[in-house]
Amino acid sequence: MSSKIYVGNLPYTIDDANLRENFSAFGGVKSAKVMMDRDSGRSKGFGFVEMSSSEEAEAAIQGLNGMSVGGRAIVVNISKPKEPSTGYGSGYRDSRSSY
Repeated sequence: MSSKIYVGNLPYTIDDANLRENFSAFGGVKSAKVMMDRDSGRSKGFGFVEMSSSEEAEAAIQGLNGMSVGGRAIVVNISKPKEPSTGYGSGYRDSRSSY
């Protein structure tokens, strides 16, 4: 099991330090990052935390998933690797252009 955790439905006011503080009760936190919108500088409402071990990650998931933070029930689970993009299917193709 991985030690990297996805944290979703975060209040927009939370920052990296707050995220680290919430997770440190369950063990060593290697990193805590709230994802920010590069244009507005505002939180995107989710982030990632890497714990020191998979056991600590599991304890944090059990302890924090569904917990109310800033009036929002946060979603906490193991981070899944991003699926590689094939580059297909995102554009418009005119099927009549072959005439």
